[in-house]
Amino acid sequence: MTLKVHHLRPAPGAHTKKTRVGRGEGSKGKTAGRGTKGSGARVQVSARFEGGQTPLHMRLPKLSGFTNNNKVVFQVVNLDRIASLFPQGGSINPDTLADAGAVRRGQPVKVLGTGELGGVQVHVHAHAFSQSAQEKIGAAGGSTTQI
Repeated sequence: MTLKVHHLRPAPGAHTKKTRVGRGEGSKGKTAGRGTKGSGARVQVSARFEGGQTPLHMRLPKLSGFTNNNKVVFQVVNLDRIASLFPQGGSINPDTLADAGAVRRGQPVKVLGTGELGGVQVHVHAHAFSQSAQEKIGAAGGSTTQI
């Protein structure tokens, strides 16, 4: 006799009928897997319910404010730092400032006007300048170029 697909049957006892719990005393199970008494046996209680205790979402603090995704954070350099790093003057850009260790590489640079250049003539290329920094660099005979 050859084996045919339509002759295949599961082994005896492999498939038992589904027990319909919670359908009265005559069926099987009595409490239908819910245990005895209490709200869990009678109604469906949500997973977030904490038994009358103040819920977690009310115990945690609220978030304050928001984060502006468009905010530009500058690496700042003051004029006295430029004067100490480049006493001979010359052309200064974000790469030369990063090589000197004044700023981190790959981030926008802003030059602020704290301190004095001491007569050093510098030509600074940066992403932003304060008003006082532009005036002091110009007074020392240098120039500012915004990138």
